[in-house]
Amino acid sequence: MSTAAPRPSVLFVCVHNAGRSQMGAAFLTHLAGDAVEVRSAGSAPADAVNPAVVEAMKEVGVDISAETPKILTTEAVRTSDVVITMGCGDTCPVFPGKRYLDWQLDDPAGQGVDAVRPIRDEIERRVRALLAECGIPAASA
Repeated sequence: MSTAAPRPSVLFVCVHNAGRSQMGAAFLTHLAGDAVEVRSAGSAPADAVNPAVVEAMKEVGVDISAETPKILTTEAVRTSDVVITMGCGDTCPVFPGKRYLDWQLDDPAGQGVDAVRPIRDEIERRVRALLAECGIPAASA
């Protein structure tokens, strides 16, 4: 009887803008399916995802309206194989030997969906590149 290899665990962290980390996690889940365990976190609690982020993601067929932003914890970082910080690497706990990626992302010029779209598209591009680097086939768009 064979045992399946554990799925790699990826944590997206954006301390100042939880919507970015949720977009990254949503794209990775959408494109990789069950091949990866995906989580996201920010530094402050929120009741719901930014409506502009929800709208921008729905435009590309990803529904995150039911998501609730999670608080960043040391445990979440410690138990992840890969930690992707999105413009906030200096505020994320660091553990020796863990793989960290820092995705610098420009702040949007405004708060609405028009401001979120370019960030959404850049995050999708980077998630697709990460999957290709790891040899995980992405679902087609």
